[in-house]
Amino acid sequence: MDPTYGYTLETLLEVGGPPPPPDFADFWTGLYREARSVEPAATMRPSQAFAMPGFDLYDVGLSSLGGIRLGGWLAVPADGRVERGLVMSHGYGGRIAPEPAVPVERAAVLFPCARGMGDRSRIGSIPDTAEEHVLHGIASRDTYVHGGCAADVWAAVGALCELVPEAAARVDYLGGSFGGGIGALAAPWDERIAAVCLSVPSFGNHPLRVTLPCTGSGEAVRRHVTHHPEALDTLRYFDAATAATFMRAPTHVGLALADPAVPPPGQFAVYNALSGPRESFIRIAGHMDYPGMADEAAALLAAQRAFLDRV
Repeated sequence: MDPTYGYTLETLLEVGGPPPPPDFADFWTGLYREARSVEPAATMRPSQAFAMPGFDLYDVGLSSLGGIRLGGWLAVPADGRVERGLVMSHGYGGRIAPEPAVPVERAAVLFPCARGMGDRSRIGSIPDTAEEHVLHGIASRDTYVHGGCAADVWAAVGALCELVPEAAARVDYLGGSFGGGIGALAAPWDERIAAVCLSVPSFGNHPLRVTLPCTGSGEAVRRHVTHHPEALDTLRYFDAATAATFMRAPTHVGLALADPAVPPPGQFAVYNALSGPRESFIRIAGHMDYPGMADEAAALLAAQRAFLDRV
């Protein structure tokens, strides 16, 4: 497999996205209103399993759309100085621990686990493997799991502000891969999110993605659409590139020139579609090992930090 899919930076910057269905915005604003009607009912207790230098770490619980109970971690600066908040999502497969480094200072950071993923948000009715999770409820826009995952982002913002009221002064969002795509779907509709950082975002330009074999969750979707082309009708409402056209918050995007799991043209479709202020960080590759990977990861974190400090 050629992880560049034959694209260069120049041709990637030309990749567009599909137009929205006529009721795209109505669907998402309606889902947002429904999700916001659910009280997070957030809880926190000191975490016994993990530690983060410079932070007090807590296990958290919160409620999301459909009455689903989610879990995660909350990191609060040990010196008590909180001036902002950050919701950090995860890749497909979930997370088993909070991230060791965050690109903000004096921030309370919530690390939620999306529905069905990770030990803390496992739900019996939702598959917990990426290949099955990405197809859950795909027969209808009203049942597709990615709508619930976007609602989990909104619930996480509410829970963060409920648990640490000082964080409500400014809440940012950061997510990569799955978390990047879900963030692109969720952030345009939530006025509480001030700025967004996405890295190698998934779910961009589904009509193109289903023509590109890959090693990530998109391969399960590609194979499913081969036998159930009507699934594209649902995916029209969950295209991160389409949603990006509604984004107004300043957005930073880490984009890989080569990626066997999330094909680069889908990533760039999200970035190219952004209608608000945007910045990019070009990565050599994503979802694979390559020389200089650790240095590039550090540079990306530094770029995200500078962006969130500046906007």
